Amino acid sequence: MEASEAQDAALLARELRTSQTQQELAVIVVVEFTGELRKRKLTAAARLARTAASVMAGEEDLPGNEASALDLDASRTEFEELARSAGATIAATLVQRRQKPDASSLVGQGKLDEIVDVVASTNASLVLFDHDLTPSQLRNIESRLPCHVIDRSQLILDIFARHAKTREGQLQVELAQLKYQLPRLAGRGRAMSQLGGGIGTRGPGETQLETDRRKINLRIDHIKTQLDAVRRIRRQQRQRREAVPVPVVALVGYTNAGKSTLFNALTEAGVLESARMFATLDPKLRQLQLPSRRKILLSDTVGFIRNLPHTLVTSFRATLEEVERAEILLHVQDASSPMREEQKIQVKKVLAELGVSAKPVIQVLNKTDLIPLRELAHLSRDREAIPVSSLQRTGLDQLLKAVDAALVVDPLVESSFRLPQSEGSILTALERGAIINEKRFEGNLVFFRARGPASLLDRYCRFREKHHLS
Repeated sequence: MEASEAQDAALLARELRTSQTQQELAVIVVVEFTGELRKRKLTAAARLARTAASVMAGEEDLPGNEASALDLDASRTEFEELARSAGATIAATLVQRRQKPDASSLVGQGKLDEIVDVVASTNASLVLFDHDLTPSQLRNIESRLPCHVIDRSQLILDIFARHAKTREGQLQVELAQLKYQLPRLAGRGRAMSQLGGGIGTRGPGETQLETDRRKINLRIDHIKTQLDAVRRIRRQQRQRREAVPVPVVALVGYTNAGKSTLFNALTEAGVLESARMFATLDPKLRQLQLPSRRKILLSDTVGFIRNLPHTLVTSFRATLEEVERAEILLHVQDASSPMREEQKIQVKKVLAELGVSAKPVIQVLNKTDLIPLRELAHLSRDREAIPVSSLQRTGLDQLLKAVDAALVVDPLVESSFRLPQSEGSILTALERGAIINEKRFEGNLVFFRARGPASLLDRYCRFREKHHLS
């Protein structure tokens, strides 16, 4: 019986997470609530970035409207890119500004009528909302439309499902999708058996609904068990890795900030580089040697985005463990984006949710090849951020030096050694992992000074001279 229920749960899970966007014609609905805008407080840098973007775009400088216009334009552009990343073809984009959400349909009756007309005229098979819908809103909107309706969180989950390649990633995506769908099962509507409201109308109750909930909860428990096994294996691998002190440095940042391109430029790993959002989902680890000859493990992680579904953050905690274990975070930002400050804030929010806000962070301004030389000169004077171009491979040496200086695990020390020439293998090991200075030969001995990681130099402490420097 349990095996049969597990199979039913898996079938139901696959039905719920079936991609609805692949090669479909979609109408996009972007909504901005002006009541929320008035409450929002922008930093001076954010206001400056938005003003600059408005001037470059030739927009009118209307007090109070610049931030709102750019906000809505950036939201629309970002959501359209999300739709394309999911495989949808955009038939039309509808934009609405309103004071507050409509409780029954989010957009109000008039806008919903317009959406119905646009869907009919374009023969769209999908409507995408750049906002999360409550189960009742989803049910009310679908009752008016002859096509499928997907909100922002479900679209992001769909993109993650398309890009998950490893078994662990697929399990994490499925877990996030099921957690998202569980409270929305009532939104599946007509197929569910509902309680009547009067005498003679009481049917069997929510039998099918409760059955589906039990099946999904069973599937969630099964996935959690499998993910626990994955975490145990990952923990064992990490324990073996930590036997040799190799610090982890993690790349974090907004999606499409160029993290994978920077990862390839530093490690020659050859991972996928794509302008599509969330093209990189499964984490990558590669060894990298710093200018001091110390070695680190560089980790490429999934990109963040505004309003990242909470179910994704919790479900992908195993994948994001490398961020939690990292000694240094490299916050990669798109220097050419007019919304860089806002994107920076969104990344900080996710890092705070992961509990890693206190870790050392090196700010990296990527894509400097896309900005004017005058602005690049201004960025270069910012000592808190390192400008790089992953595509043209400029600024990488400065970045590696900054990582070298920020590492505190396995610190750099300097020592003097007196080594018999017969111990050539030791000299080779030190030359490979440390910087050798002042080397000279006297008889059967070689004298030199080495600067390198303490873990390496301590292995050969028996050959140190008494007056070594540290």
